[in-house]
Amino acid sequence: MTEITFVEAINQALRRALTDDERVVILGQDIATNGGVFRATQGLFAEFGAERVLDTPLAESLIAGLAVGLAAEDMRPVAEIQFMGFIYPAVDQIVNHASRLRNRTRGRITCPLVVRTPMGAGIGAPEHHSESTEAMFTNIPGLRVVIPSSPKRAYGLLLAAIADPDPVIFLEPTRLYRAYKEDVPDDGKALPLDQSFVLREGDDVTLVTWGAMVRETLAVADRLDEEGISAEVIDLATLQPLDMDTILGSVDRTGRLVIIHEAPLTGGFGAEISARVSEASLLSLKAPITRVTAPDVIVPLPRLEHHYLPNVATIQEAVQRTVSFA
Repeated sequence: MTEITFVEAINQALRRALTDDERVVILGQDIATNGGVFRATQGLFAEFGAERVLDTPLAESLIAGLAVGLAAEDMRPVAEIQFMGFIYPAVDQIVNHASRLRNRTRGRITCPLVVRTPMGAGIGAPEHHSESTEAMFTNIPGLRVVIPSSPKRAYGLLLAAIADPDPVIFLEPTRLYRAYKEDVPDDGKALPLDQSFVLREGDDVTLVTWGAMVRETLAVADRLDEEGISAEVIDLATLQPLDMDTILGSVDRTGRLVIIHEAPLTGGFGAEISARVSEASLLSLKAPITRVTAPDVIVPLPRLEHHYLPNVATIQEAVQRTVSFA
């Protein structure tokens, strides 16, 4: 048994991909000699050399543009953006080129690249280091958006993302990097993209979440079980394309839905899920759909982060309110 942290699982998956496929290269600021700001790429430069593990200037547009060019030439680049708050200069390359290359060339050229970046609050970081803007990328046709929530899923989903023929935005919840360990065999087995994971089965209410909020949601499900409330917990894992079959199947059974995410309420991805469930399963609902999210404010500095993020108490109260709706 090999128990490793989330960030070690990312490192393990990158090493496996570099070993198994000579087309894989990784690139980004400080990822080679220094092993990345969170050490996700530690040791890979020494093992695979400067042609496979590339340090870049501090220029996110360059990182993304280089990755698009490599992918168009049948390489498998994995580009790291140091924090999600720094990804905006790369959006031009991602949206206008990576996402459109297959369509632009009528399928002659694909763009098999992965853009990795840490996301989310909860580590006491300053401004620009705590964003959760995943909904922005789900609105771009041609992109996959993947957010693992455990070391096992980080390993398997990253391998799947690297093997995918189209661009993948791979978002890594920063506060999960060293939160706990899991047994993660280095067997090279990918997990399926575009498929949710039912982490806990239940009959009374469906809890849909992703990323770092999965841990709090599972903790709430344990508490609710002591109250006689049976909660089903679904980890989306892939936000785009969205696995609605799993969500609708659960909601049709439980009749209640609570969506939990740490991004702000307005325009958050929870709104998309709510709209689709309302369109497809309105008559199955026994209570209004509830969203538990961060408020519509910029992520505060560390002393106020615990007021900003949804927590076990706020999620539990929302679920109790939904279940008791008459």
